[in-house]
Amino acid sequence: MAKPALGRGLGALLGGTSPSAKPVLPSTAYPATTIATVTAAPPVDDRERVQRVPMDRVQPCPFQPRKDFTQESLRELADSIREQGIIQPLIVRKKGEHFELIAGERRWRAAQLASLTEVPVILREADDREVLELALIENLQRENLNPIEEALGYSELISTYQMRQEDVAVKVGKSRTVVANALRLLKLPPELQTYVRDSRLSVGHAKVILGLSIPAEQQLAAERIIKEGLNVRQTEELVTRLQQPAVEVTVHTRNGAAVQVMRDVHVTNLENKLRERLGTKVQLRYRAGKGALDIRFYSDNELERIMQILGVSVD
Repeated sequence: MAKPALGRGLGALLGGTSPSAKPVLPSTAYPATTIATVTAAPPVDDRERVQRVPMDRVQPCPFQPRKDFTQESLRELADSIREQGIIQPLIVRKKGEHFELIAGERRWRAAQLASLTEVPVILREADDREVLELALIENLQRENLNPIEEALGYSELISTYQMRQEDVAVKVGKSRTVVANALRLLKLPPELQTYVRDSRLSVGHAKVILGLSIPAEQQLAAERIIKEGLNVRQTEELVTRLQQPAVEVTVHTRNGAAVQVMRDVHVTNLENKLRERLGTKVQLRYRAGKGALDIRFYSDNELERIMQILGVSVD
């Protein structure tokens, strides 16, 4: 009796010929009475059957949460594919005459670099929401997404499909706190989101920066972090200083009474420019061509840095 095949076999898994039946040797090799009857293996589930399809029939998916693919890593994967082929099939769905990727875009891109004409795929039925969920889960499991891509994936599920944070957390196997903290990153200005994407700012840095409500101050803090290599604790100290309220602008009447004066918008604008240029807390007090400029520093090194910016030598 022939020994049954183990599972689907490597041939089916890698997209080769299905080992559904053991070849029968020519009848001339043995007497007819000794030829064993071959029983076909159970049919493979179509949902898990590996097919090989032309490369030009596979298209990327607009719901793919991963947007950043480094050329260096793609070239390394392409070299591996030339040697070993694509070990893990792509997950696709039928879209007209083409196949749309659900998971495996990085492998698909690398296969293009390797000049493959065919790729192994597993066909799934899925609507747009399921595609986004599957793509997001697959990338999260592989830790392929940067923090902003992850946050955008959660945001897409919430805004497009009216899901709650709790629902998203259950779908992707994360806690609600993780989802909520990720979504907060999208409150950063676009340029600072780019810093997080590129790993110039860590998620820890970004969370502290969000303690500042003014975009100009957030930008100032981010530039200081990058330029001076501040850690998260040092960033917390910087943000605390930037959160200190400015001294109120007052004038004194002839009888000595102090009266608060509304700040001129041009003075505020100049103050913001000085703050950005010097990278520290600055207050400009101005009235009728006179006033004072208050520049804060919190260490000898910071004073030296400010003096260098102003072109003042310490010698």
